[in-house]
Amino acid sequence: MIVWLSMLAALIAGSMLPLQAGVNAQLARAGGNALWASGISFFAGTLTLLVVYSSLRLPWPALNDLKEAPLWAWTGGLMGAFFVTCMAFFAPRLGATTLLALVITGQILTSLVLDHFGAVGFNVHEINLWRVFGVILIGTGVFLVRKF
Repeated sequence: MIVWLSMLAALIAGSMLPLQAGVNAQLARAGGNALWASGISFFAGTLTLLVVYSSLRLPWPALNDLKEAPLWAWTGGLMGAFFVTCMAFFAPRLGATTLLALVITGQILTSLVLDHFGAVGFNVHEINLWRVFGVILIGTGVFLVRKF
């Protein structure tokens, strides 16, 4: 049951990406800049997370525990800022389908490498012919979506 709920949550989270791209693109259009829109998006998200976290009365992590995280573990926010800014900037130029097809292709290619080497904490799942074939199919889908 937990696996199905996890998959459903991931599906819903994925469905929010094109919505977020469109919403942030509209905010960028109104504010005149994708960087500004991304900043507002992160500010609203940060406030939301602080309210939810505080309302759940979860314990705050100890500073010493946070120091144990590897340096690269602190780069997620930078990656998120780049991602959200790109989505806001490119959504009106590429359209939701092409934009997300490219995003998904990038995610799958990077995931293949991360899984193959067991990088950044993932379990090892070596690249094989079927996985490569799946990526080729996704790439073909991106081509078809963009062309037609």
